[in-house]
Amino acid sequence: MDTGPVIANFFDTDSNLHQILRRIAPDDLNRWRAHLSDFGAWAANDVDRQVDYTDRFAPPVLEPYDGDGALVNEIRFNPLWRDVSRGVYERGIVGLNYQDDPAPYTITFAMGYLLAQADISLHCPVTMTGAVAYVLDRFAPEAVKAAYLDQLTRMDGEALTGGTWATEQHGGSDVGATTTRARPAEDGVTLDGLKWFTSNPTGGLALATARPDGAASGVEGLGLYLVPTRLADGTANPMRIRRLKDKLGTRGVPTGEIDLAGTWAVEVTKPPDGLKIMMEALEFSRIHNAMAAVGMQRRALTEALEFAVQRPAFGRCIIEYPMVQDEILEILAPLEAGAALAFEAARAFDLAMADDANRPWLRLATALAKYRTAEDATNACRKAMEIIGGNAYTSDFVLPRLVRDSTVLPIWEGPANIQVLEVLRLLGNERPGHEAFKRRVSGATAAAPAALASLASRIDAAYQDCLEAIAHVRADATEAQRHARRLMGLLADTLAAALLLEEASDDYAAGDGRKALVAQLFIEGQFAPPARRGIGPGRDWVEANFAALAHYRPVEVAAGTSGASRAPEPVA
Repeated sequence: MDTGPVIANFFDTDSNLHQILRRIAPDDLNRWRAHLSDFGAWAANDVDRQVDYTDRFAPPVLEPYDGDGALVNEIRFNPLWRDVSRGVYERGIVGLNYQDDPAPYTITFAMGYLLAQADISLHCPVTMTGAVAYVLDRFAPEAVKAAYLDQLTRMDGEALTGGTWATEQHGGSDVGATTTRARPAEDGVTLDGLKWFTSNPTGGLALATARPDGAASGVEGLGLYLVPTRLADGTANPMRIRRLKDKLGTRGVPTGEIDLAGTWAVEVTKPPDGLKIMMEALEFSRIHNAMAAVGMQRRALTEALEFAVQRPAFGRCIIEYPMVQDEILEILAPLEAGAALAFEAARAFDLAMADDANRPWLRLATALAKYRTAEDATNACRKAMEIIGGNAYTSDFVLPRLVRDSTVLPIWEGPANIQVLEVLRLLGNERPGHEAFKRRVSGATAAAPAALASLASRIDAAYQDCLEAIAHVRADATEAQRHARRLMGLLADTLAAALLLEEASDDYAAGDGRKALVAQLFIEGQFAPPARRGIGPGRDWVEANFAALAHYRPVEVAAGTSGASRAPEPVA
């Protein structure tokens, strides 16, 4: 059995990433290929060595007071973490978007995907730094942008990093319940309140929601403010980190509870736009969340494959057993579907930067990508642990950390129950999100070659299911609350299947049927009746093509075939 390549560079060995970028941004891939390759090697080596040490032996530690009892709010990091934290910004994961000849955001989102294969604890502050920079660049007053943006986007190793402080103890996702107060002060405001869940609390610059005195209750009364951790004279901005959270995962990034007590800040926007602009930051972060999720799925697949091709059991390597092959493919198909969704959102972000008319599609694609990829990441890490077995339950292997870290992805940047509210707002028949969804799905099925007509037909049927489900939840508010999350899952799966079909159609025209097989695996898994999923005659095509699927090799399309190479009709 061919063992496939040994992973030493997350970019060079990822042919699916190359294929996606070649389709959606060919010129950018050509321009940034060498940079992505260098970054992929650095993440697979320097970052990966660091994260094991940080997670197991040297997580960040809070030192709230100095030896004289003065409040300092220092967080101590081990030297390996400090080095890679500096290095990720030197390599431009934020700054490349703000050079004189900037990279598109799709490229830096792709860097996030590569980084997450090693360490989503490091990816977390990257995500927030990028979000704060994006808000300052696009929405802040010119004076604020001029004063602070360069501090986040510089690539000399001295960049500050960002945070987004919205969560409060009593409110959670209900940001409208914010009680932090903003009061006028010299050249800015002062903030007073408790922010309950603040990752990267000493990074340098954070966006915080607060309510000015006399402002309305609820979200209409919120402004948005930029909080530096140090003042212009170098002294600490008044605030107190109560403690660092003792978290299940992402131990490399500190997360604290912060008392803002006369903390100086500068206004980014007044009420009623505070939450609206904070949501712009969170939308940016949600794309990175999706990239982190598919990055973790990619790492889980890599670990499972590398183990399975070497592990003997009962006289054969375990990868030769059909049940193990099926488990690996149950990681692979959602991974490729999720990557298609995540990069659809990334592409939509760049399109929306060029034209606001694309913003409704950005919002819908981002919500669906964030939801589906986060759910699949937790499943992929658990499945990889099961394939490897007892060894994967020990910290000698990477899987315990992947399993722990992946559990944060459905929570970060808004859980599914919050995402679905955005989806419902965008899907009214009169809203452009609905039309964009229809256009994206129907465009993929209409363009499919005749050989893939059966796959296109199943996706068209799923789209009709979407329409019926949308009508059902919109007809009754109670039903909307009960079924909206199921609706979001159906929408995400339908879009993912359409995107896979689009990829498969391009490859099929070039004589490669591999992606058509992946699309069929995904469609069977998501849309077949539960009792029949993956069960039935004609499954020999899976074993016959397993090596090509697992190791990303072409599957030759026989001349004159009327269906996907060696694949049966999708299960009805």
